[in-house]
Amino acid sequence: MFASSSLRVLSTRPAPQTRAYSTGSQTTNLKTRLAELIPVKNAEIKEIKEKYGEMKLGDCTVSQAYGGMRSVKSMVWEPSLLDSEEGIRFRGYSIPECQEKLPKAPGGQEPLPEGTFWLLATGEIPTQAQVNALSQEWADRSAVPKWVTDLIKTLPKNMHPMTSLNIAINALQTESQFAKAYQDGVHKSKYWESTYEDSMNLIAKLPTVAATIFQHTYKDGNIIATDKKLDWGANLARQLGFKNDKFEECMRLYLTIHTDHEGGNVSAHTTHLVGSALSDPYLSLAAGMNGLAGPLHGLANQEVLRWTTDLQKKLGNKEVSNDVLAKAVWDTLNSGQVVPGFGHAVLRKTDPRYMAQRQFAQKHLPNDPLFKLVSQIYEVVPKVLTEHGKTKNPWPNVDAHSGVLLTHFGLTQENFYTVLFGVSRALGVLSALIWDRALGFPIERPKSVTTEWIKKNFAGKEAPPKKAGGAEE
Repeated sequence: MFASSSLRVLSTRPAPQTRAYSTGSQTTNLKTRLAELIPVKNAEIKEIKEKYGEMKLGDCTVSQAYGGMRSVKSMVWEPSLLDSEEGIRFRGYSIPECQEKLPKAPGGQEPLPEGTFWLLATGEIPTQAQVNALSQEWADRSAVPKWVTDLIKTLPKNMHPMTSLNIAINALQTESQFAKAYQDGVHKSKYWESTYEDSMNLIAKLPTVAATIFQHTYKDGNIIATDKKLDWGANLARQLGFKNDKFEECMRLYLTIHTDHEGGNVSAHTTHLVGSALSDPYLSLAAGMNGLAGPLHGLANQEVLRWTTDLQKKLGNKEVSNDVLAKAVWDTLNSGQVVPGFGHAVLRKTDPRYMAQRQFAQKHLPNDPLFKLVSQIYEVVPKVLTEHGKTKNPWPNVDAHSGVLLTHFGLTQENFYTVLFGVSRALGVLSALIWDRALGFPIERPKSVTTEWIKKNFAGKEAPPKKAGGAEE
């Protein structure tokens, strides 16, 4: 950690989201636990709608309508809440709290993604037994149909891995239990059950799907089978071809911190939107993954790594002073480019997901040259961006660090990084989709207007004073 207090992430504010439930059940079956919680939550929401149904969540300005609907409060998303100062909280728990409280692998220090999924789905910190049972269940559900594996192997090797991932998820849709149940006329109160089954099956298969894409695209095409004695993150690491305890820990951390980031981001909102049409989890997640593949969303981590490695080369692959580095950053800005990995649509402090990765690097790869450069960038860039004056948030986000960890362990195929992001993000969006169906959320259909409507509606009216900092909160 640097000495400057301005670079520290503080957690002194009260939690912005109350924890929905306390751990009250010892059942190791997640579906059983959800069946216990769903009636309680439905009753709670019924009461909320009766009491507050006509209350306003907020307003939407013309600038917000043209500006990507930033900060417009218009949807309910149970798994997480993003605070501009504190960052993301999973069901009320901060990233450091999740790292502390969630169960670990034997001898491990990072949370198991299975525990994160249990937390996102139930609002409860699971026991070790509950996590172990979920890990075993995913292993038991992990088999990918041979024809899907064969399909992946026919794809062009120059196809972007995210395109391959989308094709594979859509292919798996032939196994959708929700699609069959809906066709058979299942009662809407039971929608969540087949949504749960689809979500569990899909999550269980994603490591094998991702690893098959990796092996086909970059290696010899050899498929490494799931080891049912390993956890979900360790299996992914092994199936990618890495047998390294530290890399397995890296995967567990990566797959935990990328799971969810509120419901308004592109991948989460797209999954929710498509799912609201009662598209099954396979179709919904595939749509979300197409959003994640965009350069302004999941592909950002690739851009950060490329910029950082290019900078490393420009600096002669050697350590330089902060002044020399600051000049290089100014050169980037003066050329009309942005410094990737800094700033966020909502956050106004250092992303706690960045800090979790930084702390992992400090522990496991403190002398890595690229990590040293990233640490120096962390010290220099916020000051340059503040002086530049065009960035509301000069602090690093999650993308500013993930590529460094993966590169250190030998995963250098940067086009594949977003696939790992997608595997993780499935945990968040599918836990939310289960609740969408459990709570009977309707099809999403916001009202749109035209520029001509805006001109006519506000003609002759005096605009209120502009909020400091613009439309964003």
